[in-house]
Amino acid sequence: MRKLQIGTSLGLLLASAVLGWAQDLPEKAADPYLGAIVVEASTGEVLFEDRADEQGYPASVIKLMTLLLVLEQVDAGALSLDDAVLVSADASRMGGSQVYLKEHESFSVDELLYALVVQSANDAAAALAERVSGSRDAFVELMAARASALGMDSTEIHSVHGLPPAVGQQPDVTTARDLSILCRELMKHPRALEYTATQERPFRDGEFIMRTHNSLLLKVPGCDGLKTGYFRKAGYSIAATAERQGNRIIAIVLDSKDRVARNRKAEELLAYGFRELARLRRERHAKPRVAAPPKEKKAGK
Repeated sequence: MRKLQIGTSLGLLLASAVLGWAQDLPEKAADPYLGAIVVEASTGEVLFEDRADEQGYPASVIKLMTLLLVLEQVDAGALSLDDAVLVSADASRMGGSQVYLKEHESFSVDELLYALVVQSANDAAAALAERVSGSRDAFVELMAARASALGMDSTEIHSVHGLPPAVGQQPDVTTARDLSILCRELMKHPRALEYTATQERPFRDGEFIMRTHNSLLLKVPGCDGLKTGYFRKAGYSIAATAERQGNRIIAIVLDSKDRVARNRKAEELLAYGFRELARLRRERHAKPRVAAPPKEKKAGK
């Protein structure tokens, strides 16, 4: 059977073709971005910020909340990665980037998490949400509650996938700062990086080859995540992370007009974050110089 490669461009084409999306959604995409922030992952120390509290559309980056909630269920023992997820008719009809789930098909939680993150599959997001909470609406409530508990005070979540809203629906809204909070929480679950660092993976016995949308995995030393997002009014966003010499940095670029500019800025911000963190640590560990006591004069004979 010929393998079908599903890449970034096809996913974006499918996303833009979904019917019924609101046409009057205010545009948020800006040059070089709407907002950005760089933080040290373990402490949350801000190393750089620029309009980090501007509200924009996260698009598929919001799937990191879906990933977080599923992994929290797994770590709590309420769900297993091997558990079967039965695909509903509703999940099978999701548009945009997808792995073409069919009604009554069954996949493991683990398989669908790879589809969620690597392919950014909206149908996988819907199926996982229904498996955890019984319905997408109930899972959205869970997502919103978790965001509130984390202190993501400028975030509004209305979907499990980040697609533009249909007419009469509200868009997902967040800030670069709030996304950094989400990413820091996700880093408490090391298994998350197994999904976000994956560059390529087969799906449905190799019928599909899923390829990451995150080109920084190939370019930036130590980069192992996390998630990109795009729709036209939102522009291009990325939550990126890298670890070097035991230090982890998280960089958020929210709503850039250009994909290349987004990636370039994210790469620059990660590099800046490591330099700034090293500089701050040198300053903090530098021992203050104490003036030597004056030498005593020898008494004359």
